[in-house]
Amino acid sequence: MKDIHLSVVLPAYNEETNIRLGTLDKVLRYLEHQSYAWEVIVVNDGSLDATKMLLDEFAQVNKNVRIVHNPHQGKAMTVVTGFREARGKITLFTDFDQATPINQTEKLLPWISKGFDVVIGSRSGRREGAPVFRLIMARGFMILRSLILGLHGIIDTQCGFKMFRTAAAQKIFSSMVLYGSQKQGSGAMVTAGFDIEILFIAKKLGYKIKEVPVEWHYVETRRVNPIKDSWQGFLDIMKIRMNALGGKYKIS
Repeated sequence: MKDIHLSVVLPAYNEETNIRLGTLDKVLRYLEHQSYAWEVIVVNDGSLDATKMLLDEFAQVNKNVRIVHNPHQGKAMTVVTGFREARGKITLFTDFDQATPINQTEKLLPWISKGFDVVIGSRSGRREGAPVFRLIMARGFMILRSLILGLHGIIDTQCGFKMFRTAAAQKIFSSMVLYGSQKQGSGAMVTAGFDIEILFIAKKLGYKIKEVPVEWHYVETRRVNPIKDSWQGFLDIMKIRMNALGGKYKIS
C-alpha cells in the first residue's frame, strides 16, 4: 500500500442536507483524479439529524473514507480529532459545506513542497456574496488580532481551509490551551478563536506560514451569529494573550 500523502479532515454537524446534495461525492470525485494517495476523515460532531447514518452508509462503499463519531463538542475539538486520526504526511481541514471547493487544494500543496509548514487559504478580496457588514467586521477582527497577538501579515485567519505538515500540526495542536481539551457542548458551536490560537502557536514555534488566495463562496448558515461570534472571537483573543503572558503555552 502506498504511503498516504494527503489526509482531508471534514468536520460535520447536522450535515444531512449537504450529504444528500452530494457534497462528499464531489470531494471524492476530485481526489480520485489525483496521482497521490489520500484519505478522507469525516468527524461527526454529535449530529442530531441523519448525518451519522448517512456517513456510515457512505463509508461502507468508499474505502478511503473513515468516519469518527464524537459527542458534540464544537468545531475545534472536531477538527483536532480528525488531525489525531490523520495518517498522511500532509493534512488539510476544510468546511463540510465546501464554501472553498476541494479543488483549491492544488493552490496550497505547492507551498508545502517549497518548505512551508502551514499554508492557509485566504478569502481576502474574494468574499463572493458576503454581506457588507460581515466584511467590515472581518476587517475590525483582523486589526484586533494583529494589535493584541502580533499576527501581522496574516489577513484572513478564519477561512476554513488550512493545510499543515502533519508533524507540525501535531506539535501545534498538542500546545493548545484554549481549545486543547474536550468540552461537552450544546447547539451549534462556531469557535472563532480556534484558528487564531493555531496560528499564534505556529508563529511562536517558528513554523513557516503562507497565506494563499483561494476561491470562496458565501454560504448562509444558522450556525454563524455575526454579533455573538465576533464578541466570542474578541474574548478568545484576550484569553490567548493572557495565556501567553501567564506562560501557559509550553513552546520549545
